Amino acid sequence: MKRERRKFTNDFKADVALEAIKEKLTIVELAQKFKISPVQIKVWKKEFLENKANVFNGVSNKTRREEEDQSRQEQELFEQIGRLKMENEWLKKKVL
Repeated sequence: MKRERRKFTNDFKADVALEAIKEKLTIVELAQKFKISPVQIKVWKKEFLENKANVFNGVSNKTRREEEDQSRQEQELFEQIGRLKMENEWLKKKVL
């Protein structure tokens, strides 16, 4: 039986990374506390520290992702409109 991968929320990752940054507990102790790999904690801590300046840049990652999704949806809709126009023109020629 295949085991499903655990998924962690961004809040949980941030909390773990902050605990690691505080250094009140070792990485191994944190791993035992949160029941995750010490390597994962190091990755989240590094990612957190690399992106700390983005907190104050005015545009969140969520907003940026939403804009990208909207742009992608618009592009798909324009492509669909183009295909439908071509089909419509083809059908008009066939009927006449």
